Amino acid sequence: MSSRKTKDFDEITAFLGDYGSFQILMIVLLSLSTIMCGYTGMIVVFVSDTPEHHCKVSINYTRNATDVEVSFRNQSIWIGSNSCSRYTLNRSSTEAGEHNDTEPCLDGWVFSTERYTATIVSEWDLVCHNAWMVPFTTSLFFVGVLIGSFVSGHFSDRFGRKPVFFFTLALQTFTPLIQATSVSWLMFCILNFLRGLGQISNYIASLILGSEMLSPTARMSYALLGHSVGFGVGYALLPLFAYLVRGWRMLLVASAIPGLLFIPTWWVIPESPRWLLQKGRVEEAELIIRAAAKRNQVQAPEVIFRADECLELMQNTGEERQTYTYLDLIRTPNMRNITILSVLIWTATSMVFYGLSLNTSNLNGNVYLTCFISAVIDIVVYVVTWMLVNRVQRPTFICSAMMFCGIMLLVIKLVPEGVYSKILPYIVFGTISIMAAAVSMLLPDTRNSKLPDLISQAKHIRGCCYKKETATAPSDLMAVVDSSAV
Repeated sequence: MSSRKTKDFDEITAFLGDYGSFQILMIVLLSLSTIMCGYTGMIVVFVSDTPEHHCKVSINYTRNATDVEVSFRNQSIWIGSNSCSRYTLNRSSTEAGEHNDTEPCLDGWVFSTERYTATIVSEWDLVCHNAWMVPFTTSLFFVGVLIGSFVSGHFSDRFGRKPVFFFTLALQTFTPLIQATSVSWLMFCILNFLRGLGQISNYIASLILGSEMLSPTARMSYALLGHSVGFGVGYALLPLFAYLVRGWRMLLVASAIPGLLFIPTWWVIPESPRWLLQKGRVEEAELIIRAAAKRNQVQAPEVIFRADECLELMQNTGEERQTYTYLDLIRTPNMRNITILSVLIWTATSMVFYGLSLNTSNLNGNVYLTCFISAVIDIVVYVVTWMLVNRVQRPTFICSAMMFCGIMLLVIKLVPEGVYSKILPYIVFGTISIMAAAVSMLLPDTRNSKLPDLISQAKHIRGCCYKKETATAPSDLMAVVDSSAV
């Protein structure tokens, strides 16, 4: 008896085509979901911005001069102020125009409402000795992002891509609504952590779900022209909403609207058939593919997933089922090297991207326009990347992009200083970007490669040779770590 040749998922489902009605629907819906991720990820630029402010003076008596405020209280006078202190003078000193000592802003602060009606800074007086609370708030958001990056893949492997996608969508939707009612800075911080966890988890889940359902050609378009551009659109919509809604509470409420509109798509977006196969749920996987074939108006084979054709896809089922952990990403030499390189590059990329994006409020000029231009550039870069990514070796492309970024950040030092002379972050970002560019050349080129279903199918890094690896873990996490499909 002749044995049938083993096929991978893409070969088995090739009859669906690349851009049928089913694929276009999935690309559109999953891409729209990332709009909220882009909006939420950058909202801190406006919610946590520090308006211009000065010390509040006593109300007992106030005399306004050209640029000073004089107030009498007991036998002393407070005249003028900066952001964290105010002058104290005696009556005789005032007449002579002589300044005496300074003291903290005992009566609080007055915040400008020219740009915002309120931010969390003006809400809870997060300035001067409390100024550390502002970056700490942002740090907690990214602690949530860090933890979400670790746990979302594991939960997706265990419970399925669709449940995790919609659970994190709900988390990202309802957390800002509750956060908008915060009565204290502590409450806001806790919810900020949950918002970060939901944001990145939803972003990763949607990327994996779409990548596993689409063909290699459609997968590339989805990842860059759909998923990434959707994030950029959300980023671009943020300054427009922030300009119209000047208060931080309503800006958070506005961020929940897309999520509320998206919840009904639970009945439209299916589970990943690739994941169902790896769990041995063949009948469910076939039902999804047949529904896709019907929507695309193509004829499906009588039996789509033959046992003798997709043994590798289903070998992690039954009595021999094995549970894999993150340790499998460092168990073999090749996977260990790929994991380490990927972590270094993604750390550098995230640090530079968010470091620059969240710094827009500190730049000269209109913060709304600056943020919008940053988002538009982001979208343009995604489109350019889509045009070049299959024409240039990917390690070379990554290296060139990060090297260019690093050099541009370093030469910023040569530009004449404006109001803000804070060049150190740019030097740090530039150096890190160049270092990441160098190590990226060790990554394997995954152009025109199939999405691996097993860890053993991962390509070797450049300049190293290894013995054939026998580990056969599912490639669920590989969709994020190696990004072979993207």
